[in-house]
Amino acid sequence: MEVLKITPRGYCHGVVDAFRIARRVREETEGPVHMLGMLVHNTHATDDLQRQGVALVDQPNRLDGLEHIKEGTVIFTAHGVSPQVKQRALELGLKPVDATCSDVVRTHELVADLAHKGYQVVYIGRKGHPEPEGVVGEAPGSVHLVQDPEDIDALELDGGLIAVTCQTTLSVWDTEDLIGRVKARFPQAEVYNEICRATQERQEAAVEAAKEVDLVIVVGSPRSSNSLRLVEVVKKLGHKPAYLVDDLEELDIEWFKGAKKVGVTSGASTPTQLTRRVVEYLEALEAPP
Repeated sequence: MEVLKITPRGYCHGVVDAFRIARRVREETEGPVHMLGMLVHNTHATDDLQRQGVALVDQPNRLDGLEHIKEGTVIFTAHGVSPQVKQRALELGLKPVDATCSDVVRTHELVADLAHKGYQVVYIGRKGHPEPEGVVGEAPGSVHLVQDPEDIDALELDGGLIAVTCQTTLSVWDTEDLIGRVKARFPQAEVYNEICRATQERQEAAVEAAKEVDLVIVVGSPRSSNSLRLVEVVKKLGHKPAYLVDDLEELDIEWFKGAKKVGVTSGASTPTQLTRRVVEYLEALEAPP
């Protein structure tokens, strides 16, 4: 089968930096080292770090997770954490190491600054994802997490200074729609679109590639927001079938019936070797009629 290897794909700078930090800390640190949640949202990458001696503490939220770490070093993941988590780690006598992506750090600083200036911040993000958890924690009383149009319709803001911003790994197009909805309700709202360049470039490339393939395979974890959004944008804007697979074994031969050309991309936290295995398998595949 003909395979279009969509570029860019795979690791972004924030993921590479987080891995570099975690491995350096493990090599240079005596005693236990923990990551507070998955360092990046990929099960294979997480398993590899655990084999290297970085223990995983994966709780529903970061504050709860800290209570399970008794001593040693704790690595804050690429998704970032709230100031409350940083403070609690120090109170527990842990040594914190921050592997937050620089793009996420910028959003934290933006939201903290806006809140300090008296703004109410409408923050578009995925409920239950650690990135919004950390950003909202910068000013819990002033940051309002919204995910869907219904959340925006339910907002009760008293006018005055309002800003709208977003999680870094969302769908570019869906986020623009939601920002427009916020502006329709609050025309004075200032817009700060924080979707990172890596997310935007991968989505645009996947949508463009969909024009010349029969379907798209996205290699990534179901916990990875940016991987899930790649599937969404191909279906919604590329108008082609798209499937998320965590590894080669999850491919279903039925997907390829009648297909002549398939596109392959991967999330920003997906190890390169996983995508390579999928590409090699598909290149050797004779699609069922």
